[in-house]
Amino acid sequence: MKRPPRKPATPRRPLRLLLIAGARPNFMKVAPLLRAFRERPDQFEVRLVHTGQHYDEAMSDVFFQELDIPRPDIHLGVGSASHAVQTARIMEAFERVLENDRPDWVIVVGDVNSTVGCSLVAAKASPRVKVAHVEAGLRSRDLEMPEEINRLVTDALSDLLFTTSPDADRNLIAEGVDRRRIHRVGNVMIDTLLRFADLSDKSEVMKRLGLTPPYALLTLHRPSNVDDEGAFRRILEALVRIGREVPIIFPAHPRTAKRMESFGLAGLTAGPGANGHGVRVVPPLGYLDFLHLQKRAAVILTDSGGVQEEATILGVPCLTLRENTERPITLTRGTNRLVGRDTGKIVAAARQALRARPRKPPVVPLWDGGAARRIAAVFARLPRSRV
Repeated sequence: MKRPPRKPATPRRPLRLLLIAGARPNFMKVAPLLRAFRERPDQFEVRLVHTGQHYDEAMSDVFFQELDIPRPDIHLGVGSASHAVQTARIMEAFERVLENDRPDWVIVVGDVNSTVGCSLVAAKASPRVKVAHVEAGLRSRDLEMPEEINRLVTDALSDLLFTTSPDADRNLIAEGVDRRRIHRVGNVMIDTLLRFADLSDKSEVMKRLGLTPPYALLTLHRPSNVDDEGAFRRILEALVRIGREVPIIFPAHPRTAKRMESFGLAGLTAGPGANGHGVRVVPPLGYLDFLHLQKRAAVILTDSGGVQEEATILGVPCLTLRENTERPITLTRGTNRLVGRDTGKIVAAARQALRARPRKPPVVPLWDGGAARRIAAVFARLPRSRV
C-alpha cells in the first residue's frame, strides 16, 4: 500500500532583527555583526538602526565609510544632549520604529545611551520584544560611571547575553542570570581590528602629522576625567612632563576640547617643547588612521574601554587613566595597567613603559575574529515562526 505523499514543510520565515548603533564605540561592533547576519539571508532579516548619538562626520560618517557599513536602514538623528534628554529622545523615536517594524529581536551593543534606551523600549513594548546584549556582563563596580548604569540595566532586561570573557560570565551568574541565556562568544570589536589591521598599514596619517616613532598615543573623554577641572589638570600636567621625552598625539573628542577651553587648560598643551616633542592636540581620527597609530605607539594612555582591549591584542603597553576597569582581562592577560589620575604615578608608569622591551601580544581565548559568526550561529538555532 502506497503511503500518501508528504505535504511539503511550510518554510520558516527569517528572524527579524533590529541592530542598534548609536555612538562611535558601537560602529566597530555592529560592522562584523551586520556581515555575519547578512551572510545568512534565508535565516535573518536584519535592519540597522543608527540613533544618531554621534552625528557629525568625524565621529560617525567616516567610520561607516571605512568599515564598509551600509547606510543605516533607519536614522533617528537624536543628536547630543544631557544623558536624560538624549536617552528620552532615543526612547521616543525608537518606540515608533518598533511599532512599524515589529521585529523578533532587538540587538544592542556596548554601554552607551542608545544601548539602554532601546533595550527599555523593547522590554516595555506590548507585546514585548526580546533583547540581546552583545558585550554583556562587564562591570567596573563604579556607579558614578554613566556606562555602568547602562550596563546593569541593559543586562537586567536582556533575554540573550553575549560575553567576551569569563569574568563577565561570573558577574552575570552572581546577579542571578540563568546560565542558559549566557553565551561566551568572544569580542566583536577584535573581529573588526583583525579584519582591518593590514589595511590600516596603508594609512598616511604619520606622514600627514610629520610623525616618526617613538611616540605616545592618548585618548581622553570620560566625564570623571574631563568634567572635573582638578582631575583634568593633574592628567594634563602629567602629559606635559611625558611630552618632554616623547611626542604625545592626542586626537581630542569634541567634548574634551570644549572642556579644555572652558577650564583654561588649552595653554598646557600649546606648542611643542624645546626638543620638538610635547602634546599635539589633533582633530578626531578615522578608524584606520587611529589603528595605524595604535599599532606603532610606544605606549597608549587612555580612559576608553575599547582601547584597552585593542592595545592588548596589539601588544602595546596601555596605561588606563582610571581607578577601575570593566575589562579586567586586559590587566591579567593583556598589556593594560591602571594608573588613575595622580600626576606622579602617570609619569612614572609612562617612563617605565617607554623603557620596557616590546612583548609578544597575548592570546586571549575567543578573541580570534570569529565572535560575530558565533553570535549568528546562536540566533540560527532559535525557534522561528512559519511563514
